[in-house]
Amino acid sequence: MELKNESGRLCPEGELTIYSAAECKDALLAALEESDGLEIDLGSVTEIDTAGVQLLILLKSEAKRAGKTLTLSRHSAAVIDLTELFNLAGWFGDPLVIPAER
Repeated sequence: MELKNESGRLCPEGELTIYSAAECKDALLAALEESDGLEIDLGSVTEIDTAGVQLLILLKSEAKRAGKTLTLSRHSAAVIDLTELFNLAGWFGDPLVIPAER
């Protein structure tokens, strides 16, 4: 998992799974702490599992606790599939756009 920081927008690339979530956790929490609002662009996440979802839930919870905003954007197909499976779109509160061809 590679994590690109593009001025207030983090772009994780690759797998967000049990094998990579722990190594990304500190960097994501630090980025949230350093900003008033953070966007996580999920368009390049190729695979996500429950550890990845738990990390996103932690980030959203920490942002809310600190009075900051955390926005999830450009959900990849893998992220959409798991978000739908766990029925979390409403909990995250971010627009989830599902292409018509799906």
